[in-house]
Amino acid sequence: MIIITEIPQFVQTMLKSNKVKSKLMANEEIFGILNSVPSAIITEMFAFAGYDFVIIDTEHLLFSPDILEHAIRAAESVDLSVFVRVPSPCPIAITRALDAGAQGIVISRVSSLKEAQTAIQSCFYPPIGKRGITGGKNTGFGTIPLSEYIQQANQQVMLTLMIEDEEGVQSLPEILKLGHIDMILEGALDLSLSMGHGTDFNHIEVQQAISTMAHHCAQSNVKFCAIPRLPGQLQQWRAKGVTTFLAGEDRGLMFKALKQHLQQLKNQ
Repeated sequence: MIIITEIPQFVQTMLKSNKVKSKLMANEEIFGILNSVPSAIITEMFAFAGYDFVIIDTEHLLFSPDILEHAIRAAESVDLSVFVRVPSPCPIAITRALDAGAQGIVISRVSSLKEAQTAIQSCFYPPIGKRGITGGKNTGFGTIPLSEYIQQANQQVMLTLMIEDEEGVQSLPEILKLGHIDMILEGALDLSLSMGHGTDFNHIEVQQAISTMAHHCAQSNVKFCAIPRLPGQLQQWRAKGVTTFLAGEDRGLMFKALKQHLQQLKNQ
């Protein structure tokens, strides 16, 4: 029988604080990116490019479990905060992403108080939620005292909800009263579609709804994450006190950069 009397140093580092969560509490400005290209090397590239966090998108992309795990480990290796976006508050999907090492969960299309409650129950261990525990790498395969791990995990896991339809905007004040929600992320395009404005995400009614979301967050002391899409929007959000931004999706950014590069080469 093997008895471990001391926690190895490399295992102790697994209990480190969530850097993004600490920056949010300090009201520091942070920038993240949505990862739609399933590659560990792309994940590492984000860190060297200066991003504070990456959101791995499993809502629209077919990430295999192996690829997802490699991307999370790649982020860990370069000290990049890594979150996983799931399509719904599904306890299985959330638990597997967190057990793989994700520091937080982003849940798409949250429209009701019940969905938000399910998200909280799935992300946190008792007494906050109902997340089940396993003896995997997060617990150092049993080398970390479970009571210590559970307390630290509940403190450091970051929960972000995406509001992407009118029902979600209407339910947001009630949702924010639940607590344990770290950030609200807007989804302007889906919101525009739900409001009957097609793909016109810059429609005045859509932008007013997003501003309403930010206002509710400010009143509840919950961070709002904006997505500046047009020139001048970053400055506008800064003027409103918003400090957290999503800088877009890697797939779209890479396509535009590659296309522009080719066009410039052809025009020489």
